[in-house]
Amino acid sequence: MSAVQPVPSVASSALVLFSGGQDSATCLAWALNRYARVETVGFDYGQRHAVEMRARLTVRERMAEMNADWAARLGPDHVVDLTGYGRIAESALTAEREIEMGERGLPTTFVPGRNLVFLTCAAALADRRGLDVLVGGMCETDFSGYPDCRRDTIDAMERALSLGLDKPVVIETPLMRLTKADTWALAHQLGGEVLVRLIVEDSHTCYHGERGELHAWGHGCGECPACELRARGWAEWEARP
Repeated sequence: MSAVQPVPSVASSALVLFSGGQDSATCLAWALNRYARVETVGFDYGQRHAVEMRARLTVRERMAEMNADWAARLGPDHVVDLTGYGRIAESALTAEREIEMGERGLPTTFVPGRNLVFLTCAAALADRRGLDVLVGGMCETDFSGYPDCRRDTIDAMERALSLGLDKPVVIETPLMRLTKADTWALAHQLGGEVLVRLIVEDSHTCYHGERGELHAWGHGCGECPACELRARGWAEWEARP
């Protein structure tokens, strides 16, 4: 399938919350296909594996190389230092802890308030950069059970940020109702096999930071919840007629 044609948007610019994983990479392609000016922001919150911060730069670079229109639309990248917050909101992603279900029924990979903090910082940056829309890869269909990934949470943040900044704040979540198989399909629609291969080879999702073996669905340990979701989505997408 060839890449889809750009979708007109009332807004002209966007700031993509960009971790360099499968979901945020797909969201970046979605935004580049939709907005005339796109910038990205990443967050260093003390995550144990620096590979995530390296992967995001590689994905950005390769995405610009694969499409001249996207290259012209892709603006600067920003990194926000949230290491102090990461120490407060300790989790299995920031400290040596087992990945398991905690007492509250949430996985130990849950970083309390992470998306709330990310969106607040992103909204402040977008305000200063004159960017119209925030784009995030939050999803409540195939996800790890994080409460701050739900659209109800995002809607509440939109209202709070709009009040706090005294202007409309729009948070687009194009993957919110999609399964992981749907996300693979969307990437294919946006950029064909080239974009799919880019996401497989260069994006990073694995909670253990494993970049050794390249599976059909990408690099990863194949055992953590993030790898399991990604691998299952790939298998379901490939099985579609």
